[in-house]
Order: sequence, then C-alpha cells, then structure tokens
Amino acid sequence: MPRTRLWEEAFGTSSPQISVPKKAHALMTNTAQQNDLANAIRSLAMDAVEKANSGHPGLPMGCADIATTLFTKVMKFDPADSKWADRDRFVLSAGHGSMLLYASLYLLGYQDMTIDQIKNFRQLGSKTAGHPEYGYAEGIETTTGPLGQGVGNAVGMAIAEAKLAAEFGADLVDHHTWCLAGDGCLMEGISQEAIAFAGHLKLNKLTVIWDNNDITIDGAVSNSDSTDQIARFKASGWNTIEIDGHDQDAIEKALLDSKKSDKPTLIAAKTTIGFGAPKKAGTNKVHGSPLGAEELAGAKAALGITYPAFEVPAETLEAWRAAGRRSQNIRGEWTSRLGASANKAEFERRMAGELPAGFANAMNDYKKQLSADKPKVASRKASQMALEVINAIVPETQGGSADLTGSNLTNTKETLPFQADNYAGRYMMYGIREQGMAAAMNGIALHGGLIPYGGTFMCFTDYARPAIRLSALMHQRVIYVMTHDSIGLGEDGPTHQPVEHMSALRAIPNLLVFRPADAVETAECWQLAMESDSAPSILALSRQGLPTVRTEHTAENLSAKGAYTLAGDLDAQAVIFATGSEVTIALDGMKALADNGISARVVSVPSMELFAKQSDAYRAEIIGNAKARVAIEAGTEMSWNKLLGDNGRFVGMHGFGASGPIDELYEHFGITAKAIVDAVTAQL
Repeated sequence: MPRTRLWEEAFGTSSPQISVPKKAHALMTNTAQQNDLANAIRSLAMDAVEKANSGHPGLPMGCADIATTLFTKVMKFDPADSKWADRDRFVLSAGHGSMLLYASLYLLGYQDMTIDQIKNFRQLGSKTAGHPEYGYAEGIETTTGPLGQGVGNAVGMAIAEAKLAAEFGADLVDHHTWCLAGDGCLMEGISQEAIAFAGHLKLNKLTVIWDNNDITIDGAVSNSDSTDQIARFKASGWNTIEIDGHDQDAIEKALLDSKKSDKPTLIAAKTTIGFGAPKKAGTNKVHGSPLGAEELAGAKAALGITYPAFEVPAETLEAWRAAGRRSQNIRGEWTSRLGASANKAEFERRMAGELPAGFANAMNDYKKQLSADKPKVASRKASQMALEVINAIVPETQGGSADLTGSNLTNTKETLPFQADNYAGRYMMYGIREQGMAAAMNGIALHGGLIPYGGTFMCFTDYARPAIRLSALMHQRVIYVMTHDSIGLGEDGPTHQPVEHMSALRAIPNLLVFRPADAVETAECWQLAMESDSAPSILALSRQGLPTVRTEHTAENLSAKGAYTLAGDLDAQAVIFATGSEVTIALDGMKALADNGISARVVSVPSMELFAKQSDAYRAEIIGNAKARVAIEAGTEMSWNKLLGDNGRFVGMHGFGASGPIDELYEHFGITAKAIVDAVTAQL
C-alpha cells in the first residue's frame, strides 16, 4: 500500500502532522513482533533523549525498522566477542542518531551497554556520548558525528576486508560493511569522494543505507538540494535499491539482495523522521530536540507502547537477546578454521596490531648504514628509502597517495596497486580525494590487520584536516606522508606553500607531527610512527635535498625524545632550535656565530609533541639557560612560543610565500644563517 494511503488510513490526512494520534501500527505492513522489536528502539531512544533534555530522537524513531531488521536478521556479529575479526561492521555515519545504536547494543546484549548507560545518555562519564565515540563501548566501530566521515570510514573498512580476504582467504575473512547515512551525509562533499572511489573499486561487500526522510535541521531537503541521489550513485558505479524504510520484509530483502551484487549498493530507504510522533513526525522539529511530555505520550500511544520508561517487555527483550546470539555458531566454526590454519599466528599478530619481531633491529641496521653513507637527499626521498626497509619487513602496510605518487614517493617495489581486479595490492591510488583518502585510512586502521599510510602535499592537509582530527580523537595508527612542507616547494608559489600548517597541525591533540632534518631522522620518525599504536602521525617532508647531519650512529632513537642537542655545548651563549630543512641553516648559523666569537648550540626538534612528554629535567636541560634563544622554521611562529619564552627571536615566515626558486625564496624571506646571527646578537 502507498505510504500516503497508510497515513490517510491511520490519521485521516496525507500529512503526519495531526493533533490526535491513532495507533501507528496501521502505518506498517510488519507483524506485531516486528513492530514490538522496532518499538523497543523507539521507546528507549525517546526516553533517553527526554531524560537528558538533549539529543536527536528523529532518526532512531525513523530508522528503527532498518536497525531491527539489520541487527536481528542479517548482520554477522556476536556481543560475546565484540572484536571477532570476521564480524560484519556497522557504521552509523549519521552519528547524531546515536541512540539508535545505543538502544540496539543494549537490546542485543552487549554487556557494557546497560540500561543505566541508556539512562545516562549524554552525561559526563557515560558510554552513551552525544555522538558515537570509538572506544567508549563495545560495538561502536568508529567515531561519527561530522557528517559524511562515516561513509568514508565504511569505504576504508570495505577496502581492508577485500585486501585481507585476498591475502588470507575467505575461510578467515568474509564479512560485510553496513553504513547508515542521512541526507546530510550525502550533501557533504566527502561523500562523493568516498562513493566514487568505492564504485571504482567495485567494493561489493559495502552497503550504504540512506535514511531518505527529506528533512534537514533547517527544514525540507528541497530548501537546499535537489540532487537525484539514485542517479548519482548509479553514475558512480553503484547498485541501487529503493524501498519503504518501515517495511521490515522489504528491508530484509533489500539487505540480502545487496550482498549478491558485484558492486557496492545504495539502499534508498524512504522513512519518516520521528515516526509515530503525532505532531512532529516528518518535520525538522523532531530532528534535534526532545519530544516533550505531551508529544512523547502521544507517540507512545500511536505506536502502541504501553510499558514504562526505560523498560522493555521481557518477551521483546529476550527476542532481541536471541538475535544477538544467532551468530555464535558461525563464530565458533570460524574459530575452528582459524585454529587449523597455517596462517593463524600471522593473522592474529596482524589483528592485534603487533609489528614483526625483527622490525626494530632492521630499522637500527638501516640507520647505521645511513650514518655511514651520508646521503644528501630530500626528506621525501629519505622517506621512500625508509619505506623500502619497512615495506619489506612489515607486510601489513597499505600505502597510497592522493594522485601525487611521483611527488610523495610513497611507493616501493612491494606496493603493487590495489584495484578492482587485484585486491591483493598494497598501494591505494586514491585519486584527488584528500579527505576521502584520510577518512578511508581511518576505516582501514579501525578494521584492523593493516597499517595505512597515504600522501599528499603538506598544504592540502587543509582538505584532509577533519579526518586527521578524527584519527587523533580515535587514537588510530594512521600515517600521513605530507611532502613539499614549506616555501622550499619553490615555483608553485604561495597557494602550494604551507606556512601556517605546522602550527595548525601541532594544535590537534594526540597527533604526532614529525619534521625530520635528514635521512637518519626520517628513518627514526618513520619507526616512531609505525610503533605509535595509539596516535596518528604526520611526516612533514622536504622537496629540496638535505645533507646528513647525523653522521655518528646511535642505537638510541634520538627523535623519540622530540628534541635533542645536535651540536654544541650545553653552556653555550645561544641555543638555536630548528626542524627539517632549517636544521642545516641552524648549523651554518652556529658556525657564523663562532666566527664572531659567540658560542651556540643547535637543538633539532623533530617532534614538539614527544618533547612535551619528556621529564621536566630533560626539557630543562635541552632548553637550557642560554642568554639568547632563536628558533628557525620555514613556517609561522605560533607553535614555537613555549620554547622561545618572552625574549626569544623567531626566524621564519610572517606571511604567505611567493613563487620562485628555492634558494632565492629563503634569501628573500630572511631565513638564513645571517638572520640567526642577527637574532642572537640582538639578545646579547
């Protein structure tokens, strides 16, 4: 029966906005049990938002039938082992509808999602944050909230599944990624980056369910958008299915049909936001505010919910719990296959995120060779040289570039392209999709079993920043290879020359920002990024050649301390802090000062974040008591203030760059040894 007729029979009008509700059961073609299962989600969501006096009831009410069908009939998972490697993944890209997920996790029997957690929705210290937060509770696969990011995460998870299946076989890796997205997710530009990439790769174990409710915060979607989403997805290489998002039988058929496709699938589910609310259903008024006592009572009456707040009838709860147990035998069979597999140890190592046993020794041997050979290479080239070592010994690296492979130098002989006809490939040709790349890398890392890295120009971290921020927020080992890190880019000019970007990235909590000075530091920084299993890393790398300044081998990873004395005595009259390509200039400045009878010490600062974590004693020693402090970096001053104190001087950029040869630019902007001498003598 058409939806409009259902509304008319139930409410006597073609509009859901009425004053006297009738039971909304009449709106559905579902069985009584199907309605009861979905209404358990609706009831908990409405109650939690009402108690918190904050939240988004509209999506959980509108998508309850979708979640019920997906979780009780189709998805493969086990609440008793939430990290089961071969589970299906669910991504709630429309993260504001978090109570849909929290209610489902409670009903399915995830042990840490108690009814008390539901009652404490959006309260400080609860597992039920305003938007799903990775690591807060079992069953939450990613942090979502910034719309569209979840779609990108889901693409990354599907990539990881395809890669690992190609490597370990379907006996160990054979699962699906499901993503629930709203109108806002599909409006955000990142969604096009993600879906175009997924369609190109033919990621057929990916299904996006579109909550097509025609409503945004400001009102009707038609106020701001008229995109034919079905045509858009088809044009991007997707299979598409259109259904009534409240008909559970139709939902189940669509979900199962999507698993048979040779393409990723969009299920366009026509829903009513705030389904059941007598006056607010189908309007923006139910998106992001509690229903209020009167509307809440009316909705429960319309839906046939007669039980008290935060209570679910025993028979309904047991039906949900039984659904949560339905994959236990499947998991048991999988565990047996894993136990019999010759790849068991390697698979478990990979999924645990542990590096191969010989990694640290290999990196130390490589450092020793570099100190002996003393190459003069750009740090982007030094990065590729380090990757030659890393990729040979760490098979789980999954590299890539946003269409800048020849500039980022992120490929090695091991990294054959990952393509629709070769899911075994270790290199992602992400295309010109910086944010899509970063979001996909988050999904790859979250999936487990692979360590993603990807490159672009440093300046284009602006495009990727929302996803980089989420890498940090979720404590994921994602490595960003950002080359052309300064005015050293040269002739491409100020549009491509990052000046504020180092400071902007250093401002993100739990993000390691590395700017190595030479090939040795680059190797050390790569090692630290690989070993960082709770924080992402930025590698800021030069275009121009840099001489080796670490000519004496040390087994200790000096970069691990964030800053260390590279040259000079602790009691020197001046201390010069420097990073990256400017370390060489700092050493030249030290020599020029010596020629003028002034002693100086050069401190290389590859990572301010790691330096901040050192002991007070070590930091005091490195900063020292010199009369003059100078910092030099081909960027802006902002992040240097702590090291410089009130009287220190900065040699660097104070505006945007310019187009011209590298050497001329450094002279033009006064980033020179002479400027260091002038800055020091001005303080003595």
